[in-house]
Amino acid sequence: MKYNQLGRSSLQVSQIAFGCMSLQSTQAQPVRVVREALDLGINFFDTADLYEQGKNEILLGRALGQKRQEVIIATKVGNQWNAEGTAWNWNPRKDYIITAIENSLKRLSTDYIDLYQLHGGTIDDPIDEVIEAFEQLKTHGKIRAYGISSIRPNVIREYVSRSNIDSVMMQYSLLDRRPEETCLDLLYQRQVSVITRGSLAKGLLAGKSAQSYLDHSTTVIQNVAATIQKIGSKNQITPALTACQYVLQKPVVASAVVGFRTNEQLRDCTNGNQVPALTTDDYAMLQNSVAPSQYTAHR
Repeated sequence: MKYNQLGRSSLQVSQIAFGCMSLQSTQAQPVRVVREALDLGINFFDTADLYEQGKNEILLGRALGQKRQEVIIATKVGNQWNAEGTAWNWNPRKDYIITAIENSLKRLSTDYIDLYQLHGGTIDDPIDEVIEAFEQLKTHGKIRAYGISSIRPNVIREYVSRSNIDSVMMQYSLLDRRPEETCLDLLYQRQVSVITRGSLAKGLLAGKSAQSYLDHSTTVIQNVAATIQKIGSKNQITPALTACQYVLQKPVVASAVVGFRTNEQLRDCTNGNQVPALTTDDYAMLQNSVAPSQYTAHR
């Protein structure tokens, strides 16, 4: 497994990350999947306080057990559940962030978080206040690095210019090439790493039956899936891994977050623990299989 530096931080993250939202507290053997991920070289685990009202953080903390010092844990903040636990509101205020991390630390059974991320955000947020909260937590040793999870170019630009973020998590796949328009180059120039989510496009790039996705028709999805299958077969790797290879081809992308519910899904995306780069011809073939898209809002 290859490991990449996250932004300008000291964190070295595996190029395939475990998206823990796929783990459910009702799942039969979530610990077994996490432990095999560790065996395959995955050291980067992404969760959020929003998932199952914090139960996902508890589950991850228990699954990692004594392996805590060997892994990079990322979690997120900003979505505050109401007292009844029936809905959540957006809350990017400093006082909430400072309070919320204490609950995440307790649930994760740790005294620090490697990467703390704002779970969303708008251009109307008190951005300087958010940055101040993260910087304070970093100074106090509660976090090692911080970033944002956002697909909005206008929000991304503000944090890049006003903060010391090390990462931006964003949706990026062969079927959602919007980040290629402006965001990827900007972040690369500023030494801010990208963490991708949705790189399998809800499973459509990993063998799931075709259905419309974003502005792509079913026919387009089928053609893209066929191209991925062809390249994967030639290279003797799965469609899932081929789809991950596409986003990892960009040097600004440090890690592709994938949700695994079973050990089989995990193996499909890791090829043992080898994730080779695409050849120039294969990459061009994938790009030519679908037209790039652009952001229409929050520009």
